[in-house]
Amino acid sequence: MGATSRYQEGNALKNSMSRAAGAVLGVALASVLGAAGAAQAQDQPSAPAPASSKAIAGGSAVQAPAAVIAEVEAATARQRALAPNARRVCYAAHVQDIGWQSAVCDGQVAGTTGQSRRMEAVVIATSGVGGVCANAHLADIGWQGWACAGDGTAVTVGTTGQSRRMEALGVQVGSGSVGAQAHVADNGWLNSLAGNPVYVGTTGQSRQMEAVRIWV
Repeated sequence: MGATSRYQEGNALKNSMSRAAGAVLGVALASVLGAAGAAQAQDQPSAPAPASSKAIAGGSAVQAPAAVIAEVEAATARQRALAPNARRVCYAAHVQDIGWQSAVCDGQVAGTTGQSRRMEAVVIATSGVGGVCANAHLADIGWQGWACAGDGTAVTVGTTGQSRRMEALGVQVGSGSVGAQAHVADNGWLNSLAGNPVYVGTTGQSRQMEAVRIWV
């Protein structure tokens, strides 16, 4: 086989792999973005967590109070007003013995450190990234299932009123990448990670997440 043929064959393979990777990463946001192939969302074996926008059986996804959702969405809107073309994310955590905290944005800390308080749920909203999906790994449940929304609309994952720890968090955005960092029991702050999707925290170790930072 000539060098030109091998080069063309290599390019074809790389293009095929790129298309496959793009399809996998776009699955969780398909219903938000109107992408083709949304019906096959649950047929993607390479997704590291259930690629479904609905909570799976075994744990009820919490619906945050309207005031909390409004606060997170308002915080996102304020950030968008300051820089209309910038990528923004705002979020709020539900914490043991505290309840819902105030919204923070763009890498600020939600949750607590040094208090041994478990995170139980989180609300997230974005601007300038084409929407967000989130998925929580919970004690005695595992991965709860993806929840998705477009820019400016908040999604909630986790539980409240069940004294159930969140152990890990997955986040995916509609374009570009997302970064996050988790603070977990006994380990403190883990390494920050970036990708799309990105997963932070631990599984299989029974360690509670206590705080999180997210940026886009």
